[in-house]
Amino acid sequence: MSGTPAALAAAARRVHSGGPWEERFGYCRAVARGPLVAVSGSTATVGGAVTQVGDAHGQARTAFGIALAALAELGLGAEHVLRTRMYLTDIDRDSDAVGRAHAEFFAANPPAASMVQVARLIHPDHLVEVELDAWNPEAP
Repeated sequence: MSGTPAALAAAARRVHSGGPWEERFGYCRAVARGPLVAVSGSTATVGGAVTQVGDAHGQARTAFGIALAALAELGLGAEHVLRTRMYLTDIDRDSDAVGRAHAEFFAANPPAASMVQVARLIHPDHLVEVELDAWNPEAP
């Protein structure tokens, strides 16, 4: 019975940020199951509007802040992050700016990381989207 979909769903803790696409597309900002935490792609969308248009560093800082706020709701911080993924629409132009933002949050406890270029993101003003995976050593 413990492996049934209902049992698995009950064992998960979820964080909702109220972002404009969560309900529409059927996902949440973060899911914790046991010690593993996955944080969905986060962008610089605040209150339904894209912020820091044209500023990859600013968008990355906002996106990482949103992702880390979801972790904080689960009692975790940047030191618990195992892996980050950064999706950029123009890696040649924005990799240094996004990488600098990443270092501002994670230099003290560097996670494994990937930075890749994508054709586009969900909103044309998005320059970067980030994802986090974390580990909660206190979880059962």
